[in-house]
Amino acid sequence: MEIKGLRKITPYVAGAQPQVANMIKLNTNENAYGPNPAVVAALAAFDATNLRRYSSLDQAELRQALAEQHGLEADQFVIGNGSDDVLSMAFLSFFQTEQPILFPDLTYGFYKVWANLYQVPFKEIPLAEDFSWRVADYQRECGGVILTNPNAPTGCFQSLGDIEEVLKANPQVVVIVDEAYVNFGGQTAIPLLDKYPNLFITRTFSKDASLAGLRVGYGIGSKELIGVIQAVRNAINPYNVDAISEALALAAVKDWAYYEETCRKIMATRDWFAEELTRLGFDVLPSATNFLLVRPSRVSAGELFKHLEEEQIYVRYFPNQERIKDRLRISIGTQEEMEQVLARIKEGCL
Repeated sequence: MEIKGLRKITPYVAGAQPQVANMIKLNTNENAYGPNPAVVAALAAFDATNLRRYSSLDQAELRQALAEQHGLEADQFVIGNGSDDVLSMAFLSFFQTEQPILFPDLTYGFYKVWANLYQVPFKEIPLAEDFSWRVADYQRECGGVILTNPNAPTGCFQSLGDIEEVLKANPQVVVIVDEAYVNFGGQTAIPLLDKYPNLFITRTFSKDASLAGLRVGYGIGSKELIGVIQAVRNAINPYNVDAISEALALAAVKDWAYYEETCRKIMATRDWFAEELTRLGFDVLPSATNFLLVRPSRVSAGELFKHLEEEQIYVRYFPNQERIKDRLRISIGTQEEMEQVLARIKEGCL
């Protein structure tokens, strides 16, 4: 007998998490370097007896540290269980609309999933041939806009001027800018917050702060937007950030200079790797992230993917996405790791 009333949804497909010894894992854009020593020390010092109590409701100390880091006020921040949690709540909070929300056809795959899950009408706007998005495409009547900048999975970054033009054209709806990768060469939209109260920015500790396994992210916006999303959060799960995550994220923020250095290392390795692949005849998209989207030469993306996997090197392949089915997304590891990857690529392509 068929059970009635069950939700039907096509879920987001995350990158594989292989459990293989001595692998080089470059398929989920994790940080090549570990968390800073202050985080390690905070974990060792954490009093486990506190776990008998619920975590805080407002993450006040973490929000204050973020406010000081970004030159804002604490009540302009909301903390979540990863930026996915914040973005999910943002869809529920800001997109109660009959008009479709707009986002690119090639971007973070969760946007379409949340739109379907929460029954938010949406329209995917095709990227240009060079994988940029066109400002004019977002200067139309809509229920909201969401743009990842730098974008994923392309790695492409667009100017703050482009973001501002979209904000100018949509003063009555929320424009979300997902800045998961901004510290690898992008430019933050934070300076636009005072001028555009409809701007909401999301960030994650998973990429630049090397804390993907911790699950902490945050949103930044006007006090009005933060008030709305906090109310939605408290209606769903007011204890969405656990005590350990809050303590370690706080330690990360307070010693941010470490991450500035590791991000510089990753960017330097990325640029070197891009140049080396270009010499091999690869088509390499310009990247302001900790990954590259590349089209191999001499062999297909699928063939190179299989070759690397046989060498216990894991990258991301999108055979079911028409526009990038001939490309691989390769996260940037340490310089030593990427030298090994380059050697294996040469074996597979020459």
